[in-house]
This record gives sequence, structure tokens and C-alpha cells, in this order.
Amino acid sequence: MAADNNISQSPWEQYYGPNLGYIQEMYEKYVENPETVDPVYRETFAQWGAPPSTKAANGAAAVPQANPVQVDGAKLMDPVFLKRVVDAGKLVRNIRTYGHLAVDNDPLGIGTAPDTRLLEPETFNLTQDDLAAIPASLIWEEAPETVRDGWQAIQYLKEVYTKSFGIEFSHIHEQEERIWLKRQVESGMAAKPMNAKERAALLNRLIDVEQFETFLQRAFVGQKRFSIEGTDMLVPILDEIVRDLAHDGAQHILMGMAHRGRLNVLAHVLGKPYTGIFSEFHHAPNKDLIPSEGSTGINIGWTGDVKYHLGAHRSVKEGETVETRLTLANNPSHLEYVNPIVQGFARAAQDDRTAPGYPKADFGSAAAVIMHGDAAFAGEGIVAETLNFKKLPGYGSGGTIHIIVNNRLGFTTESSDSRSTYYASDLAKGYEIPIVHVSADDPEACIAAARMACEYRQRFQKDFLIDMVGYRRHGHNETDDPETTQPLVYQKLRKHPVVGIIYAEKLQEKGLITNEQVAQMRQAGLNILQRALDEVKENDKQNRQVEEPSRRRQKKELVTGVPLEKLKAINEELLKWPAGFNVYEKLERILMRRATSLDEGNKVDWGLAETLAFATILESGKPIRLSGQDSERATFAFRNLVLHDVVTGATYCPLHQIPQANASFAVYNSPLSEAAVLGFDYGYNVFSPETLVIWEGQYGDFANVAQVIIDQFITAGRVKWSQKSSIVMLLPHGYEGQGPEHSSARLERFLQLAAEDNLTIANLTTAAQYFHLLRRQAAITNTDEARPLIVMSPKSLIRNPNVASDPKEFSEGAFQPVLEQPGLGGNTAAVERLVFCTGKVSVDLAAAMTAEEGTNFDWLHVARIEQLYPFPKANVEQVINRYPNLKEILWVQEEPQNMGAWNYIEPRIRARAPKGATVRYVGRPKRSSPASGFQFVHNMEQQRILSVALNKSTLNTTTQGE
Repeated sequence: MAADNNISQSPWEQYYGPNLGYIQEMYEKYVENPETVDPVYRETFAQWGAPPSTKAANGAAAVPQANPVQVDGAKLMDPVFLKRVVDAGKLVRNIRTYGHLAVDNDPLGIGTAPDTRLLEPETFNLTQDDLAAIPASLIWEEAPETVRDGWQAIQYLKEVYTKSFGIEFSHIHEQEERIWLKRQVESGMAAKPMNAKERAALLNRLIDVEQFETFLQRAFVGQKRFSIEGTDMLVPILDEIVRDLAHDGAQHILMGMAHRGRLNVLAHVLGKPYTGIFSEFHHAPNKDLIPSEGSTGINIGWTGDVKYHLGAHRSVKEGETVETRLTLANNPSHLEYVNPIVQGFARAAQDDRTAPGYPKADFGSAAAVIMHGDAAFAGEGIVAETLNFKKLPGYGSGGTIHIIVNNRLGFTTESSDSRSTYYASDLAKGYEIPIVHVSADDPEACIAAARMACEYRQRFQKDFLIDMVGYRRHGHNETDDPETTQPLVYQKLRKHPVVGIIYAEKLQEKGLITNEQVAQMRQAGLNILQRALDEVKENDKQNRQVEEPSRRRQKKELVTGVPLEKLKAINEELLKWPAGFNVYEKLERILMRRATSLDEGNKVDWGLAETLAFATILESGKPIRLSGQDSERATFAFRNLVLHDVVTGATYCPLHQIPQANASFAVYNSPLSEAAVLGFDYGYNVFSPETLVIWEGQYGDFANVAQVIIDQFITAGRVKWSQKSSIVMLLPHGYEGQGPEHSSARLERFLQLAAEDNLTIANLTTAAQYFHLLRRQAAITNTDEARPLIVMSPKSLIRNPNVASDPKEFSEGAFQPVLEQPGLGGNTAAVERLVFCTGKVSVDLAAAMTAEEGTNFDWLHVARIEQLYPFPKANVEQVINRYPNLKEILWVQEEPQNMGAWNYIEPRIRARAPKGATVRYVGRPKRSSPASGFQFVHNMEQQRILSVALNKSTLNTTTQGE
């Protein structure tokens, strides 16, 4: 858009470069048919004639001629003049850096006026005459020919940097990006004018957005919808982004947003039928309650979610050849926690996982668009964690377009109470993301910002942020009275017209549309809405029957054993690396010990079992993604899947090169984040359900930080949104005397969340069990049997010889939900105590019995529950029923009584205990902290637990912890 700075009488002198070409193109259309161009251009062409040709006779670009300001050599040596040139240069820099402060992007005028003195010549003691004496080229190298002197340069730059939107890019380190952004603004390309057809379509869209909200308000009084009103331009911005990204070749556009405006986006961007939305309102239960939170199925036994949390899919066509699929992710009220999930969607859509090696990402094939709240963007740490993905190899997605839907409020909290920064968007500066601030009441500036965002992403494959500043026309929801906390704001709002009315009046003033056309648009939209509501009411007369969906998985036996010869062949390939590759000598010795692990009489440890599982899964054509802090080597240095050359630093991953691999294997050391990384991997898995996705906590208790992802998505996503996931969480767990922070993965929390067959939770004690469980999990990916798998993985047990398994267990065995201690329980009539346990304490019990060689343990049997959920009741009953003379059943655990599995296990064992047998707990007493920080205390407690469990004299006696 040309700057209106009155530099010259002819309007054509305001255009140069690409904009001059655009004007010439409009003139050619005008000559053919004046009605095909905007009335504004028709008037200008009629008054001023043809613009100057974009090509000179010799083919060079033509530019308007002007007389340059001449400066003689003596003046250039004048210190006063030189000082003025330097100060003028500072002023130019300030305008580019701080011009955004002077932009009017506050629709209600409720913000504090910023200090913009740095943008004024007077601050540098410069007068108009001083600036007019300076050639423009001395302070602006790329000044157009029509801008002759410093005064004209300053006026022009102030116009483009402070008029329609404010842009921040001085924080970006890459010079190429800064130059591109600067040229976009200063050439006028950033605000290229829209034609008449585009403007009419934009107005029509704003009317649709507005009327949808007001219609809902009238038709469903008292129900919450979290209206978009005040930030209506979000929908046209998304329309523009979808068009541009689709045009650039994106086959998938993945979106995430919180609840405000979600229904409008679902209706108008995702194409969800009005009838579907109205039906959810119409059938909401308890309509007399304020507020209502109804959704289909809430009263008939299955959960679902409220209508403004649900996502949707839509396919749109661009021309005849390109089809783009839009996805809006489901999101609970945890606002920004959808961000990493959408990023995971995008990366999964971009990755080609069909060939061995790392997946090949095509960043142009998919793009993420995330909408944020202003208070949440500044306030929720998950935002920073997710922004950090921008350039990380395993998590980047070629640039995310961010939109802050800025209504200046967080529930009732003012911006001054919700952030310490000037802008809600300031966090993004730390990640070198360009930021555009734009008023939600300036539709054409919003569209210009959207176009710039898409072009920047296409060119640089990096994030871009639009801070669209609007307001919230109603309270936090439509049942809330906002005037109790924001009386002045809402007094202004009562007099403030909606953006559709503002824009209609603007177009009418320009002669681009008439009152009658606006009225027709409004009536046509109302007719569509009313017909949809009438259809819902008519359909309601019919009987509605909704069946509760099945939650139970089918019990299918899966063959997870692999022939020994095949495992040996794979193992041989795993121990090869390129000629000249220098493996760390100590590590090489450790790895080469595996060469004979599969021979008869030897054992396979945990690390090799995992690698063999990965290799055989890849052989089946199933891709794998493994991520977490230090996952390449593993926290306990047992994995070493990526080898490092000690001379060159080059890396090599054997699983990328083995000839048996038929799919990609991705292993990434993640950033120091749990919530965002787990969310990303969950999103990756949901979008790419055929992939075995594994997230590993450095220590199990690190999952604490990801609790929102676990609670809202991993454990509940299936029943809320029919969102299927087979993600694996590896959480190191076990009491080693390392203190409270690195002992417990909080097994009790996962067991508390386990219901409706939503998870598999395991606490394993042998390498073969791990091998078979991983292969079983891979086999059910992308099926209705898919469930997240939570594994309490070992720490010290990784290298414990009692955990290593015989090679035949890998070829002939299968996963066993319950493992019984070999050598015990043979004399069934003699067994009086049955011990159930899980995890590391099981191995400790076995080691303690081995140490008491010669002791008669005929009275005792020990069974390890390897799969805690779903509870293996048949296996447990089979063990219990084998012993007719049981006096007691003990549950032995290393965790405190109020933690671990006891509260979950106790009612299940008690319900199956034979008459007359007691059920008792042996373990640490109830505590507020998971474990002791003193090694000697830990050892004493652990020894007491083992002694009680293995001492016959304690039969049916009360022990500490009960």
C-alpha cells in the first residue's frame, strides 16, 4: 500500500518496485474494462492517466525521476552536518526498531499511551530544514527515487512503520531475514492493497462470524459458547493462512487453540455443519442450570467432552490438483497444552518413515497454526517449552504460525496483573520470532499480516507470530457479568461497533459496496442459520438412541517370539560399524561382549534385549521414534544406540544400517523438558498411529512435570475424544538409596488413572519380558487395541545378572503378566505364605533367598505381578488356588504404604483370598516424601522389608506399615 505522505503531486511517485508493477497491471485491466478494478483506482486512472511504465526502452526497470539533493565536499566535511547525518541515521534505526509503539492497534483505546519520543526528530534536535539538507541515500540506502532528502525519508518510514500494523524484527540475528522483513515493510509489499472482490468476501466473512455468535446467543440463552466477538478477524486470518499454505503445497494444516472462538472456527474454517453445533447446544442436559456444560452422551454413561473442547477435520481443495486436510486438535481447558501436541501432529505429517535411517522431513508438506490467549502466552511455561522446538532436529516442523488472540483479559485479570512485559508476545523475542502487532478492528491490516506470515514461513521455514489486539465483548463466558471487575472497559464496549459494521462503513465510504448489498449479506446468512436450527428441531422429534461405545480390548494372543537364528544374524549386524570409525575403547569392549550373548549358556541383558526388540520391530516395517533426555546413550548408559567417533566426532547408528530394517528409526536427545516433549510425542503418535513412539523420562519422577499431558490426553483422550494412542512411557523406578527425587516414578498415580481399559501398566523384572512387551506394543499400534503403555523401567536392575534372560526365552517365550519364582511352591500343601510383589523388590527377594542357601522355603511362594493394569486376575487366581493351606497373602513393596501399588492391589487380592487367609502389607510406612535421602536408612528399611517377608516366624503378625 502506498504511503500517503504527499511527497509529490502525482500519486504514481508513491509506487516503485513490485508495487509499481501491480499498479501497471491494474491499469491494463482498467483499459480493457474499467469495471474490473476498484473504484478507487478507476478514479485515480481517470484523473492522472497511465502510471509510468515498469520497463524502460532498454529493458531496465523504470523509476520516477527526481532531482537528487546535492552536497558539496565542503559540507560533507562540516562536523555539524556530519553530526546531523549520524543523528538522522539513529532516528531511522529507531523508527524501524520502535515504530510499532506508535501504531494504533488498540481498538478501545484502553491501553497506556507509549513513549514515542524516540521516533521524533526533535529528540535529536533535528529540524525539517536539517533533514531536508541531507540526501536520502545517506540515511536510507534503498530509498526510492521519489524520496530525495532526509525529511521525506523520515516521513515515509514513519508512515510505513506506524500506520497499519507494528512489526518487531530487530531481535532476529539472521541478517537475511532482517533484510527481507525490512524490505517487505519499506517496499509496501507487506500491505499490498486488496481488490474489490477480496474486500467484499472479507466483509461477508465478518458478517458470518458475527451473526453466528448473535444467533447462538438468541437461540440458546444462558449456554456458554466462549464467543469470538471482539476478535472476529481470527476467522478471516485463518482463511487466508489456509489459502496461502495450501497454495504453497501444504497437504496438512494442523491447528490448535483454546476454547474462546473455537465454535466459530469449527463452523467457518473447519466446516463443521451448523446443524452439528446446534444439536450439541439443543441436547445439552440441565439447560436450567447456569452454566451448562452439556455434550452428547454425558448422561448415558460415557464421557465425551464439552462442545468448545472438541476438534474436527476438513479437506479443502485449491484448484483441481491440491487438496489440503485441516485438523483442529481437541484441547481441554488447559489452554496452551495443546501446543506441543499440534507440533507433534505437524512433524508426523511431514516425516517419511518408510525407509531405514532417520525419517526424512518435508517441511512444506504440512504446517502448524497455533492460536494463543494473551494471558496464557505470557503466563504458561508450556509456551516457552514449545517455542524452543523451533530449530531442534527432532522437533522442528519448518515454522509454526502463531496468533495471539489478544482480548486484553485473562478471565478477570488485567494485563498489568498477568505479565511483566510490555507486549503479550514478548516471550517470542527470545526465540527470534518476527512479531506483527495488528488491530482486530483493521481487517485489511490483519490479512496483510497473515500473508506476510505465510511468505516468511515458506521462505525461511521458521516461526512467525501475529499479535492481533482486540477485546472481549462479553464476560469470560456468556453467563458472566464482566462489569463487576472491568466497568470502564465495558462502558466503552457498549458504544463500540463490531468490526463487521466498521468495515462495511469503510467500504461504503470508498464506494465499494452499498447498504443494500450489506443487508442482503446479513439476510442470506441469517436464513442459513435459521434453516439449520429448524432442521435440528425437526430431527429431535425422532427417537435418539446412542449406544455406549465399547472400552474393552479383545483378548488376542500375539506371537512375539523371534527365531534364535534371526536374532543372532541381527546381533551380528548390530556390532558392525564403518571402516575407520573409531568407537570409544571402553564402550567397544562393552558392546563386543554382546557378540556371544545369544549362545547357549549365556544371557541377554536389558540393553541388548531392547535393541533386539527395536531391530525386529523395524524388520516388520514398523517405524520407531524414541525421544527423551539423553535417550541416545540412556541415563544409565546402557543403550548407546548412537556411537560417537572419538577422533572426528562423527556419529553412527547401527539400527540405521542393518539390512533387516524396513522402516525409519528416530532417536533424539530431547530438550530439558517433560511436558512439551511428552505432548509432542503423544501428538506424533496420534497423527501417525502406525509408529511405535517411546518417551523416556531421565528419571521416573520427571513425569511429574508432564502431569497435565498424562491426565488430560494420555489417560483420558480415548474416552473424551476417541483419540487412540499407543505411546510408550519408560519411567525409571526403583529404590536404590538415591533419595526422594530419583526413586519413584509415582506408580500410584498411573494406577489411580487406570480405568475403562485405557492403559497398560507394567513393572518388569527380566530382559525377555521387556523384549516381548515392546514387540506386543508394536503389534497393536494402529489398531483398536492400541493403548498407552506405562513401564516402570529399571535402574540398577539394568545390569543385574538376575534380570538377564536365557536366549530361548526370546525365541520360545512370550510376555507373562505374572512370573513365579523358580524353585518355590513345588510342595503346594506346605505353602502357608504367598507373597505378591512387583518390580525391583521382587529381584531383591530372590537375591536374599539365594543368599540364604540351605534354608527351607517350602512354606513360601513368591509371584511377581509384571502387568499391574489391566489386572491379570485369571493369572493371580490360578496362583492362589494352587495352594489349599494358605494362612496369609502378603503384598511386599519398596514404596511407602500410601504410594506404590498397595492401595490398588489390596482390594483385588482381598477379593480373591481364600477363606481364613489374611491379606497383609509389608513395606515402608506411610510417608509424605517418596524415599529417604540417607543411604544407611534406606538399607535398614529395605533389609527389614525383606526379613519380614522371608521370615516364617512373622506369619500372621502385624508388621510396621500396616
